[in-house]
Amino acid sequence: MALPMLRGCCRVPSPFSLARLLLNERVLPLRSGNTRPPPPAAAGAPLRAYSSDRGGDRQNQKVVVVGIPNPLIWLRTRVYYFLIRAYFDKEFRIEEFTEGAKQAFSHVSRLLSRCQFEALEGLVAEDLIGKLKEKCSLLPLSSQKALSAGPDQIMYTTPGDVGIHYDDNGRKFVSILMRFWYLTSAQLPEDTMEGARIFQVSIGGEGEAETKRLLTAIYEFQREFTKGVPPDWTITRIEHSKLLD
Repeated sequence: MALPMLRGCCRVPSPFSLARLLLNERVLPLRSGNTRPPPPAAAGAPLRAYSSDRGGDRQNQKVVVVGIPNPLIWLRTRVYYFLIRAYFDKEFRIEEFTEGAKQAFSHVSRLLSRCQFEALEGLVAEDLIGKLKEKCSLLPLSSQKALSAGPDQIMYTTPGDVGIHYDDNGRKFVSILMRFWYLTSAQLPEDTMEGARIFQVSIGGEGEAETKRLLTAIYEFQREFTKGVPPDWTITRIEHSKLLD
């Protein structure tokens, strides 16, 4: 399957474009072990375990994300997955797409936190980059840091809405909305983070703990399936709850 591939090339020390490095299975296979995210219906399943080993006595602290999917939306997205495979890409698999989207989210979020907007070109829609630059410039440094989500900080990922549409010129587009939950240790003002979950995570000996918040983000990926157009996915929407709404 030609996995999702974001357009353009990023400045990384590699002979491949970041787009291929992130999401092209010919460069970076995404099927490695049990990497599939738990289905939305498995509410209450532990998603990450943080532990500290004190004299051989290992203690685990687990972060649990509980979600109950809307059955109508769940059914509708499955119908759209079938239509994508039947009429656009017969090798499309949402599990593989999700793994690629997680890597793209981690990379793009780190670029945002560092205000490296030029590196977003080709990965993020051009008109969106300007809006992000304006919003990020108004954020304090602590909030900019909270935009970043490393791979190990992502607690849960699930597809949201899926759309298929045509424009007036007959061009065909598919869009997939992805929702991410991730932990951050950034120090954020309490008044702006109302509703964010707070966890105490043990990272060392007794009495040593780090406060982390569970934040959410929404990224929308869009690809044009018109004949002759490169098979590239572009991020057309970015929202970080309480930070970039």
